[in-house]
Formats: sequence, structure tokens, C-alpha cells
Amino acid sequence: MTETIAEIVAAHRAGLTKPSDTIARCYARIRAHNDPAIFISLRGEKDALAEAEALADKDRSLPLYGVPVAVKDNIDVAGLPTTAACPAFAYTPSRDSTAVGRLRAAGAIIVGKTNLDQFATGLVGVRSPYGIPKNPVRADLVPGGSSSGSAVAVSAGLVPLSLGTDTAGSGRVPAMLNNIVGLKPSLGMISTTGLVPACRTLDCISVFSLTVDDAVAALSVMAAPDPLDPFSRDRPVAAVTAFPKGVKLGIPRSGQLIFFGDKAAEAAYAAAAARFAKLGAELVEFDLEPFYETARLLYEGPWVAERYLVIRDLLASDPDAIHPVTREITIGGARGSAADTFAALYRLQGLRKVAERTFADVDALVLPTAPTAYTTADVLANPIELNSRLGIYTNFVNLLDLCGLAVPAAMRSDGIPFGVTLLAPAGRDAALASLGRAFHADTALPVGAKSIPLPPLAPVSPSLHGDEIAIVVVGAHLSGMALNHELTSLGGRLLEATTTAPDYKLYALSTTPPKPGMLRIDDGKGSAMAVEIWALSAAGFGQFVNLIPPPLSIGTIRLADGRTAKGFLVEPAALDGARDISEFGGWRAYMAQKD
Repeated sequence: MTETIAEIVAAHRAGLTKPSDTIARCYARIRAHNDPAIFISLRGEKDALAEAEALADKDRSLPLYGVPVAVKDNIDVAGLPTTAACPAFAYTPSRDSTAVGRLRAAGAIIVGKTNLDQFATGLVGVRSPYGIPKNPVRADLVPGGSSSGSAVAVSAGLVPLSLGTDTAGSGRVPAMLNNIVGLKPSLGMISTTGLVPACRTLDCISVFSLTVDDAVAALSVMAAPDPLDPFSRDRPVAAVTAFPKGVKLGIPRSGQLIFFGDKAAEAAYAAAAARFAKLGAELVEFDLEPFYETARLLYEGPWVAERYLVIRDLLASDPDAIHPVTREITIGGARGSAADTFAALYRLQGLRKVAERTFADVDALVLPTAPTAYTTADVLANPIELNSRLGIYTNFVNLLDLCGLAVPAAMRSDGIPFGVTLLAPAGRDAALASLGRAFHADTALPVGAKSIPLPPLAPVSPSLHGDEIAIVVVGAHLSGMALNHELTSLGGRLLEATTTAPDYKLYALSTTPPKPGMLRIDDGKGSAMAVEIWALSAAGFGQFVNLIPPPLSIGTIRLADGRTAKGFLVEPAALDGARDISEFGGWRAYMAQKD
């Protein structure tokens, strides 16, 4: 049977099975699956078993206690060659990449290095001298790239977790084609120390898993600043929540989506959008054309020069060592001028401003992960054009500093998997996970290539995490209301809807947009008001409070169950002439009667 990270860790902690048993089973599955193109190098089984046995003396509360992991072969694992799917480039690192080191520290056990499109250049998974991994969902389809082996290893049930990379879609397109989850984190969240770069300014290490919760568990382990990585950012992972109320999801304007004639994919996307609406999301149309333009910049602009920088010495000394398609794409990076580079950077900055305006109106975008799927034979016959088509919904993401989560959406009648990707500005990784986990569960699809049902969703905790601070909102910042985006843009997450103690009056203020003012009076002499409690990081809380204009302020709110939390109050002097709306018991009820 296929096992998730959560199931494996729970079994190990309960003593139902040992980490060494799990590792032995992992190697047995790899042998039985018998696809030599998945792994470029496998760690010795005895060595992996010895590490698993040594875990018995360690803390069983480790978040990845005894979990087997596969690693894309452009990420360093101490003692195993790093090839980037190019034997002439290979070297054997003496230390783990930062990301792999953090996985090991969390109890994970690395079993091997997986195949990829050479130098992570491609979205198809067929550009490797080590062979083409067979897609376990439908054997004639490409496995997707560049993280082909990592995605196939998870889909086939060989490991529950693998690392990929994602510069232009390599952590998302293979996820769709293998019916698994692909998490592309915010840039800088996971250190890239020990990663062979593709485009160093855009690279990130990504996660493949069977469920969203598993992907978040791995992300939480790896996400931390790294002084060795100049592109590292301090982006702590917020807590995952239930599907948020009032969430607004962007879908492209009618006629803007491209499926290259694939009517089944078009229908599957429409069904996925309807599923999000059924879950409670409001669908809002947006203009996709600026995102298409950004995507074209990646390979038509100067960023190809970053790929050229990585292999220019090898191109000069041994060009035949490089895959012909990779060589054709990369050599173009030597031709651009400094003027071309700055022109592209200026245009990109303008497109980033367009994207900012788009996200002012929605919490996230929902797009097809890829517009269609191609067979290996088709791609080998037309390698560059078909590869380019697969990236039209992925190539722009890192250029615009977005995070992404690819989740399965449907299994088509022709046996081809279809998936959607959620996208949001950097830092909203947990918010995407909150949406994606509920959507994935609602599909009731089997996981990966196996006929194994999705496990039920684990309950989410409404408690604070890390340095978070709770804030009580009563008016325009409520879910779905006019200013809620000020909370979500700072990574805020809804903890619960509740009521205050009966100690307050509520007034309608003459503001734009309309806002209420809640006034504390004597204990028990007022009304209980409907409110929401949100969580913000300490930094986010500070930024949020700085946005609050007079006559509103932050004070201590007493809740119906006796708890207290910081929240909105109004200055009494501002209430002259304001209508007392306490009888409605909350701002949402008052606004509803106005409509």
C-alpha cells in the first residue's frame, strides 16, 4: 500500500513498525518497480538501514521520524554524486545541501538521487542520458520535468516525499502529470545552498508528496534563513487552517485560457473552478494577458544567460557532453547584451506592478497546472515547442515572486491526470495550503498512480503558533469584507468566529469604506458582538496596527468565554452623530440589512 508521511510517522511513534522496516520496504518497492531511469544513484541499502536503526535512540517526536526521501540529482547529498543529469559535470559533495541537512535533522532518511531534465532545463522529463522515467499513471505520457524522477518516485509509491526544484514549473508540471502534490515555496524560503543553479535569481527547491499536509510538513522542516545563501529570506511557515470563509479566487477572463485544443482539459478546469465555488470561494475574473507576457520573458529574455553561466565552461570544453536540446536552448544565453537585460528588467518591474494590482482584488489565482499532456513520442518529435506549451501557466511565477501549490483536480476518462495550481504573493504558502488541502480532499481522487484513497483530512488547530499575535476584528476586516485583504496580505489567518462579552456598543461611522466603531461600556450593560479572531506574525501585527487610522485604535477585547485579546475599539469623541447599531449584534448583520 501507499503510505503518507503522516501515516508513516504515526506508525513509527506508536511502535507499530520500525524505521528500518519502512526503509527495507522502500528498497523492496524500488526493486519491484524496476524502472532504472527513476534514480541516477541509489544509496547503499545497508547504509540506509543502519541510519534507520540508529533512529531508535533518537527522539520519536522528530517531525519526519524514519521517512524515506528521494532527492533530485541537482541537489547535494553527502557521499552521493551530483550529476545534474550530465556525467561530464558530476562531482561528489562532502556535505549535504542545507535543505537535505535539515531533512536529516528532522529524522528523514535519504535513499537516492533522482533523474531530471539535464541541468534542470525542461518540463518534459525526456532530456537525460540516464533514460526517461516511465509515467506510472499512463505509460505513454511524458513524466514531466525537470524533476521527473522525483515526481515518479512519489507517484509510484516508492517514497512518500521527494525534493525537486522549480525555476519555471519543474515542481508543478510533473506533479500534475503524476497525480501528486507539488509545492513551490516562496523564493528564499528554502535555502539553495548545495543546489546546482539553473537561474540562480529564480531557483527554489520544491516538494513532491501525496497530500498537501505532507508537503507542508516537509516545508516546515526546511524553511529557515541560511547565512550561506545570499538569496535566503526569513519566511516562517504559518499554520494551515480550515478552508477560509469569504476567500476570493481569481480565474482568467472568458476566452483567455489556452488548452491547445484539449477539450477534456478545458472541461476539467471548469469543473475545478466550480468545485472551489462549491467549497465557498468567490470566483473573480482577472486579466491573464500580463502573466502570459511575463512568462514569455523567461526564455525570450536575458534569464537564459543564467543557465548559460552554469555550463559555459563545459560548453566550451566538451559541448557534446550536453544534451542537444539543452545545448540549443542554453547557448542563446551568450548572445544578449547588457542593454537587453536592463530593458527586460524594466518591463518585468512594470508587470510586477500589474500583478500587485491583481492580487489587491483576490486572495489567490487558480490556473491549470499545464494546458494539456503530451506523449513521449510527441515530445521527442517536437521537443522545444511542446515543452514550451507546458510552461505557459508556470513560467511567470518566480519572475513575479509568487508561491504556488499544484494539486490534483481530476482523472480524465482517457486516463490522463489533470491538476490546478494556486498562486499567491510570496509569504502566503500556508494560505494556499489551506485552500489546496480542502480542494484535494473534496476530489476524492486516489493518490499518485495507486488505487489508494486519500486519507481523511486531519483537523487543523485554531491555536497560535510561533510569534503569532491574536487580533479581534469586528468590521471591514471580517472575512469577505472590504478591508480583509489587509490581513491576508500580511499572512493573517482566521482562527475562529466568536462573540464578545456583553460589554459593548457598536456604531456606524461615516468613513469610506464604511466601518463600525465598537465602544466598551460597563460590564454586562451592552451587547455581545459577532467578531473574528485572526492570527498575525509579530512583524505582521506591527505593520497592521500601523495601518489603523483614527478614530479607531487597538485595545483589549473581552470575549464571551472570558478570554481577552487585542482588537479594534473606537475613541468615544468620534461617536457624536454616529448611529447606534448594537441591536444587529455585529457589522455583518448590519451590512446585510443595508443591502
